[in-house]
Amino acid sequence: MRAPGGGAKTGAGCSLPPYAGQRRGVYSVGVPAATQEGRWLTAVLACPDGSVASHLSATAVWRLRDVDPEVIDITVPARSGKRRKGLRVHRPRRLAAADVTRHRDVPVTAIPRTLIDLAEVVSTRSLERMLEEAQYLRLLAQQEVDEALERHRGRAGAARLRAALRSHVPGTTRTRSPLEEAFYVLVREAGLPQPEVNAKLGSYTVDFLWREARLAVETDGATSHDRPTQRERDSRRDAWLTTAGYRTERFTWRQVTERPREVLGVLDSLLL
Repeated sequence: MRAPGGGAKTGAGCSLPPYAGQRRGVYSVGVPAATQEGRWLTAVLACPDGSVASHLSATAVWRLRDVDPEVIDITVPARSGKRRKGLRVHRPRRLAAADVTRHRDVPVTAIPRTLIDLAEVVSTRSLERMLEEAQYLRLLAQQEVDEALERHRGRAGAARLRAALRSHVPGTTRTRSPLEEAFYVLVREAGLPQPEVNAKLGSYTVDFLWREARLAVETDGATSHDRPTQRERDSRRDAWLTTAGYRTERFTWRQVTERPREVLGVLDSLLL
């Protein structure tokens, strides 16, 4: 949205981010710049026509990650343009029409292009987590991914995404909390057998499950598991698992993050 000739403006009571006034005529109506969508849209409009939110900011637009980055990533369709405070501008050689779309009213890179961009800057596990979330949100269309990989053949990000898809099945390791993720990474880096994550067992969902070893692990966050009602539910779950022939181990945030050797020692004795 651009004013026909004036400077930067906003809706009532809202102030634009510092980069908004760097392009003549950028203003906001109906979507306050203070909202997430307003910030992203204002950032896009502060750049050349055809620009889109991308990289880490695209993951926030698509809700693939919990944290909205403070510095907004913008991909512009030409290798030109000024540096802008508060923005991280990317200038690729090519920005195909199939690589862009709109989501939550914000121009943004499509899911496959977002994953290819990210694959060049994040760890393998971070990329897997994005794949997990895209699968969970039903945003991952295999044909679109295949077409994007072919379109970007030769890019390092395309090669890394292709490798991640070969070695990892989206939907199999989606963790639901920082504690679950910390535990999963601890087990993975230790080289222990990989568990099923948030696996269905009877009427219950178990945080981590090793079926062959008949071992179930629950990661207990203090906020929820200290409540009497939750302790009662945990007790019923543990009793059912015991009756079904499973051993249940529970680990806290402090154990996983401060005493990882203790956790691995218990798992090692039960799995190997």
